[in-house]
Amino acid sequence: MIVRHDVFSRVRRSTLAWIGAGILSATAGARAELAVAPPPMLNRKTPKTGELLPVIGLGTYRVFDVASDSSESAELEQVLKLFVAGGGSVVDTSPMYGRAESRIGDLTSKLAMRSSLFFATKVWISGQKAGIDQMQASLRLMRTPRIDLMQVHNLLDLATHLKTLREWKRAGAIRYLGITHYHSGAYNELEKLLKTRDYDFVQFNYSLAEREAEARLLSIAADSGTAVIVNRPFAHGELFAKVKGKPLPPWAAEFDCDSWAQFFLKYIVAHAAVTCVIPGTGKVQHMVDNLKAGNGRLPDAKFRQRMIELIRNL
Repeated sequence: MIVRHDVFSRVRRSTLAWIGAGILSATAGARAELAVAPPPMLNRKTPKTGELLPVIGLGTYRVFDVASDSSESAELEQVLKLFVAGGGSVVDTSPMYGRAESRIGDLTSKLAMRSSLFFATKVWISGQKAGIDQMQASLRLMRTPRIDLMQVHNLLDLATHLKTLREWKRAGAIRYLGITHYHSGAYNELEKLLKTRDYDFVQFNYSLAEREAEARLLSIAADSGTAVIVNRPFAHGELFAKVKGKPLPPWAAEFDCDSWAQFFLKYIVAHAAVTCVIPGTGKVQHMVDNLKAGNGRLPDAKFRQRMIELIRNL
C-alpha cells in the first residue's frame, strides 16, 4: 500500500539543464517547470498549535555564507524565489553560519517575502546577556521584528536561555522555542528534555545513513507534542557518495520519486513524527529537485524497508 495525498498530482521528471555559468537560463527553466505544473506541497501540523508547515524547508549552513555582491548571492535570490513559489516556508539558520542571517535578511527584504517565510534561527553562546545580545543581533540581521522559532543550539547554556526565551515568547518577540543537536550522542539528553514538554520544536539529525532517531527519539517527540525539524538529511553528502554512478531503482517511481535527493528526503518525511526537513542548497536546480520530495506519494512501511536495505547493501 502506498501513502497517498489526494490533493497531490504525480510529479513529472525535471528537465532542467545546468550549465556552469548559465544560471539565468537554468532559473528560467526551473520557473517554467513550476509554472506549468505547480505541485502542492505536503504540510504537517505543529503539535502545540496546529499551524501547518511545508515538509521541505531550506537550510543555510555554508551555502548562505557568501558576500552580498557575489554571484552566489545572486543565485540565492533565485533559490528563495523558487522555494516560495514551490510552497516552501521554513528557513533555518544560525549566528554560527557566518553571513547567513545577513543574506537572508537582505534577500527576503529585497524580495518582500518575509510574510511568506517561517524564520528559524538559534542562540549559541553562554550567558544571559550574551544570549540576549546575540538574539537581538539576529533580529537586526534578518530584518524582522519577530523570529518564528528561536532554538538553543546544541543545548549550550540551555537553562539560562530557556528563561529568556520564555520571556521573549510572552512578549511576542518569538513565536516558538526549541532545542537542537546534530549527532546521536545527544539523544539521551534530548529525550529527557522532550519529556518535560517545555519545547515547541526539536531539531536533530536523521537520514537513511543515520537512523538512530528511529529507536526512540522520534516517538518521544510525537508523544510529547514536539514538532521535529530534521537536519543532515544527506548525512553531509555520505548518501550521495554511496549512490554515485548507480541508477535509481525502478520501484522508486511507485512513490513519485525520480532522483536520489528525492529518495533520501521522501524516506524522512514519510515518518509521521517529522514536521519538516531542511536540506541546504544554494543551487537553483537542487532547489527544484528538493521541493519535489514534498509532492506526490510517499513510501509506505514496506517501501521504506526496501530503501533501508538498498542503502545498507551498497
